[in-house]
Amino acid sequence: MAESFLQIDDEDKGYALSLFCIPKHYEEDLDSVIIPNGLIKDRTERLARDIVRDMGGQHIVALCVLKGGYTFFADLMDYIKTLNQNSDKSVPLTVDFIRLKSYSNDQSTNSVKVIGGDELTALTGKNVLVVEDIIETGKTMETLLTLLNGFQPKMVKVASLLVKRTPRSSGYRPDYVGFEVPDKFLVGYALDYNEYFRDLNHICILSDQAKEKYKV
Repeated sequence: MAESFLQIDDEDKGYALSLFCIPKHYEEDLDSVIIPNGLIKDRTERLARDIVRDMGGQHIVALCVLKGGYTFFADLMDYIKTLNQNSDKSVPLTVDFIRLKSYSNDQSTNSVKVIGGDELTALTGKNVLVVEDIIETGKTMETLLTLLNGFQPKMVKVASLLVKRTPRSSGYRPDYVGFEVPDKFLVGYALDYNEYFRDLNHICILSDQAKEKYKV
């Protein structure tokens, strides 16, 4: 599949918060809305179509990377289910979940903690679609893929809503990308900062003051 994504430029400052419905308790913590919810949904719908086109007719285990991927995962699965109901080419789906931890505050750590990996023996011989919220350095996903390949799945593809442009990148690129985004700390649409901001509908740029306010 040819690589395709929607690129958000480094110079893009996003949209004023006043143009959107933002929870009052977060208004002072955000700089701007960089990806509105409607745009996320439209892009996710197109990714669903691409996945069904490429993997249709094969049983797929959709593996959600928690916690940040849960909203993207739920929306992607809904769009795939809709396509299954209205298309000649459909995808038999089952779902599973895994949780990774590689962050302390806003810094990626060198170690990746995998929670739920002991339950992945069922992936042997299966077609696996890993659904992630964001790829930054790529090291976390590379670690997960090494783990998954140890269970000998038939095929593994990765869909990530966001890929961050950063000099810290290992060069890893997922198979399906929603948006390529600047090297800023983004929250909302289940992306968090120390568990806050998951309840934002839009993806927003976190302010520097908020990093200190919610630091643990």
